[in-house]
Amino acid sequence: MAAAEPKRVRGRKRPAPLSPDRLEILVTAAKKSLEDDKAEDIKVLDVTGRASYADRIIIATGLADRQIQAMATHLQETLAKEGMKLKRDAIQASSEWVLIDCGDMVIHLFKPEARETFRLEKMWGDDSPKAESGSGYEPV
Repeated sequence: MAAAEPKRVRGRKRPAPLSPDRLEILVTAAKKSLEDDKAEDIKVLDVTGRASYADRIIIATGLADRQIQAMATHLQETLAKEGMKLKRDAIQASSEWVLIDCGDMVIHLFKPEARETFRLEKMWGDDSPKAESGSGYEPV
């Protein structure tokens, strides 16, 4: 039986899913990178089975543009050391928010005001449908 083809996401082929162990290694590395860069209020959301585009969402706050840009750069370097090379279009940035699409893991870096506006924790946390735990960290 042939392996399933990766899903297409907005006109591009989605990479094959990561193994649960590999995903946890990448989540841990990303979280450590954010902690090293003094990101605030880091949350890891397990959205397995609830989001079609990812199994983990990481949300963190930076206080200044330079801090958020440094966090994004260091995340890219950290993930590359772990063997994950991001495509050029994997990073989307605005003045208030940086989104890094790592396939099964999506990272959002917000300024405080934008984080409060978008409230992703409320959308994907415990109050949302089918919140699950069991992955070494508590779902939000």
